[in-house]
Amino acid sequence: MDSITAIIESPKGSGHKYDYEPEMQCFKLKKVMPAGLVFPFDFGFMPGTKGEDGDPLDIIVISEIKSFPGCCMDCRIIGGIMAEQTEENGETVRNDRFLGIPEVSHLFKDHQSIDDLPEGIITQIERFFENYNEQAGKKFKVLKRQGAEEAYTTIRKALKE
Repeated sequence: MDSITAIIESPKGSGHKYDYEPEMQCFKLKKVMPAGLVFPFDFGFMPGTKGEDGDPLDIIVISEIKSFPGCCMDCRIIGGIMAEQTEENGETVRNDRFLGIPEVSHLFKDHQSIDDLPEGIITQIERFFENYNEQAGKKFKVLKRQGAEEAYTTIRKALKE
């Protein structure tokens, strides 16, 4: 399968949420998270895609790397966490999280599927997004996990024409 480009907004271990602002062509600090709540892995987006929420599709980059906002990396998709997010106004939209491994990773070089990861990693990511959204007055509900093939199909459908 083809690799995809991920652009990191918030690095692993960061207690700050950054968003890319296309009109300004920069990364803007969006929020400071409560003490102890940090991104478990690099978090970003896949340029050229558009999710149901109107934003590019989200990606969690699982690796030994701690990057920086704006870092681009080629990743292979190993799966996804299909989820609904309920906003403060009660509106519910799909807001999936796809899981990628950098092509240059040594530690995760043999991981080809979500099933290759320890269960604890996936659970940690799901709980992080539940807590992260709760802090913002939102609800994040995991619908299901999907494998690499199904995740690539979802991504292909989200590519902007």
